[in-house]
Amino acid sequence: MIDLNKDIQYVKGIGPKKSQKLNKLNIFTLKDLLYYFPRQFEDRNNLKKIIQLGNNEKATIKVVIAGVSTSSPRKGMDITKVDVRDETGYAKLVFFNQPYIKNTFKCGDTILVFGKIKKEFKNVELSCCEVEHLTNFPKNTCKVMPIYPLTYGVSNKEIISIIKNVLSDKELKIQEYLPQRIIEKYKLCSIDYAVRNIHSPSSKEALKIALYRIVFEEFLILQLGLFMFKNGANEAEGIKFEESKKLNSILKSLPFKLTGAQDRALSEIIDDMQCEKAMNRLVQGDVGSGKTVVALLALANCALNGYQGALMAPTEILAEQHYISLTETLESFGIKVELLVGSLTKKQKEKVLEKVKNNEVDILIGTHALIEDKVEFDNLGLVITDEQHRFGVRQRSKLSEKGENPHILVMTATPIPRTLALILYGDLDISIIDELPPGRQPIETIAVDKSKRDRAYNSLVRKEVEKGRQVYIVCPLVEESEAIEAKAAVELVEELRLEYFTDLRVGLLHGKMKGSEKDAIMKSFKNKEIDILVSTTVIEVGVNVPNATLMIIENAERFGLAQLHQLRGRVGRGKHKSYCILIYASKSEVCTQRMSIMQETNDGFKISEKDLEIRGPGEFFGTRQHGLPELKVANIFKHMKILKLAQQEARYIVCEDHKLQNLENKILKKEIIEKFEHSVKEISLN
Repeated sequence: MIDLNKDIQYVKGIGPKKSQKLNKLNIFTLKDLLYYFPRQFEDRNNLKKIIQLGNNEKATIKVVIAGVSTSSPRKGMDITKVDVRDETGYAKLVFFNQPYIKNTFKCGDTILVFGKIKKEFKNVELSCCEVEHLTNFPKNTCKVMPIYPLTYGVSNKEIISIIKNVLSDKELKIQEYLPQRIIEKYKLCSIDYAVRNIHSPSSKEALKIALYRIVFEEFLILQLGLFMFKNGANEAEGIKFEESKKLNSILKSLPFKLTGAQDRALSEIIDDMQCEKAMNRLVQGDVGSGKTVVALLALANCALNGYQGALMAPTEILAEQHYISLTETLESFGIKVELLVGSLTKKQKEKVLEKVKNNEVDILIGTHALIEDKVEFDNLGLVITDEQHRFGVRQRSKLSEKGENPHILVMTATPIPRTLALILYGDLDISIIDELPPGRQPIETIAVDKSKRDRAYNSLVRKEVEKGRQVYIVCPLVEESEAIEAKAAVELVEELRLEYFTDLRVGLLHGKMKGSEKDAIMKSFKNKEIDILVSTTVIEVGVNVPNATLMIIENAERFGLAQLHQLRGRVGRGKHKSYCILIYASKSEVCTQRMSIMQETNDGFKISEKDLEIRGPGEFFGTRQHGLPELKVANIFKHMKILKLAQQEARYIVCEDHKLQNLENKILKKEIIEKFEHSVKEISLN
């Protein structure tokens, strides 16, 4: 049997040069190559007569060559046109900059052609053509063709040829890892059949059978890994809390009444904390729905029961904001709150760590600093991660490992679409805060192209500042690095100060600033000492300035919908009417779609569903960065029924054999470990 872990360069017909190109596609082993699935399939079975061809469609025709001509309309361009005919009419095949191709055509020969049709009246042209002479076994026409994701220097034909060569080896047999019981129960084909027919379908039906197997398997492995990962940390009994009588006094001390949705979420959390099983709950809420106060009350209940609580936030600004909010509310009730962030001095950190270890701190709030090894809790009872999608699976569990099976609460202001939550949080209880506090007004969103930028700055910004309001301007998103993004922000501030706002107070905030600098800028903005705050996406979460009523987002097309919605949520937090102006430079269809959605709705759940639809789950949730295996074929919109079946089966397996120790599950366990890499292996599968 062939070793599937064999380095790709030693596979017959590949070698060092070709393997370097394949490495760019993350193909390093023979198994990587076999699991490098096509992104789509082209049906070239659609054999038509010339008279049947429609404009802009793709089709295959069987024709006779009637003539060949070449021309060079300008320097650097060669056009070869081949006249072809069948019994219903005439057509031309067009080839650009392939002068050598004329020698492959001979008048009178019958050929098969697959191409894109351009039809104007009776004139029919085919471009981007695949041509081969008539044969009983055509290679590139009259069949379903796989289309692969490519990189520079690797063509689709080349990938097809390499994989075909590998699959033709009689010694190749891909070992089955799904238990026979599952294969029979869900009528799945073998993995060997699936891999062969996804790369080289023997028929449309064979492809359908192969795809069903791969989709089911991808969902099952993802769901099993997540179930095992989360359940592995929750085998022991949880801490049983009481609902403290003092909690009601804290509730009454708040300057507002909880909304119905907040009240419901809090009741669900308190009920969970009174159970013997550790809580494992996700709180989803739109921007401004008031999740922080629910977290505050949960942490207060934990402290009042004599245990410590931890709240991890993705940025120092957000952590500091939580710290201020909790201290102001809970200090008078004797609850001690401390902050642990990277910008503290060594001496300050040591002092906080000592207090936490000696149980002199009831609630510790911080960033990634909380998961460092030197952070030791005396009796951790509740762990909350805010904006949980910013943290990897491993980071979240590392914090909960600092206690004896503490209760876990994860919160997000990015509403995760229910469809995606089905995959990622199938075993979590979910609380949804779907009600905004009274007084929150919908934000009016206007998308304009960059030609209207001057008007936005000269008119809209000035109007708001003259009313005594404040403005956010968000710099374009730069993917390369935080340093480049910071440089772009500095340049934008200089431009705005010189060209538009010479008489106004313009501030700057970006990720490369020290924590103390960020604090000073935000304090100045809150205290109305800055009229316009130019910022990178560091203001995406948690910043609360009720007097800010206008947000302008430069190059809005560079942001995902969920991120645009998060940014927009920084305004509209006070009693005044608020606006968000999206300035875009792209004319693409995706950009138009995104801008329309943002103008149509303020509902974060609707927006996140659309964002997921446009970008796909991998990019939306950053699965690659969070230790989750990529879905190569499965699509949660198209394959929802299969997802539910796979999830049902995953629950059954975990219930019956939660560590996958039974003989029939051992090979499947190995596959899960491989797919999840370190995130699961380190915690729950050993």
